[in-house]
Amino acid sequence: MGKFLSDFKAFAMRGNVVDMAVGVIIGGAFGKIVSSLVDDIIMPLISVVTGGHDFKNLSAKINDEAELTYGMFIQNIVDFLIIAFCIFMAIRFIQKFKKQEEEAPAAPAGPTKEEELLTQIRDLLKEQNAQK
Repeated sequence: MGKFLSDFKAFAMRGNVVDMAVGVIIGGAFGKIVSSLVDDIIMPLISVVTGGHDFKNLSAKINDEAELTYGMFIQNIVDFLIIAFCIFMAIRFIQKFKKQEEEAPAAPAGPTKEEELLTQIRDLLKEQNAQK
């Protein structure tokens, strides 16, 4: 049981797992904010434009037996589109930032040990030829 717990702790404390957990929590909170934005601001504005229709209550009855509540479906599509757009913009920003890091010039590498030795040998040969 002790090995199982230590393996689980090593797994759970990996950077990617912790980052993913934070992302899921923030994503859930962001989803609630977007849902509130759609429910409380966007859909009422659309309702005003469409003549006072409340999208939540839009439905269609089929043979008085089934009711399709497509209004909530429309709201969920608007939620999805806003979240997808925000994620797209965040990923685009991150990729742009990474690209700038990659394009930054790297510091020039110093001479290798072999190059230093060859330079010393060249200088010694020049001195010997100058003495002759």
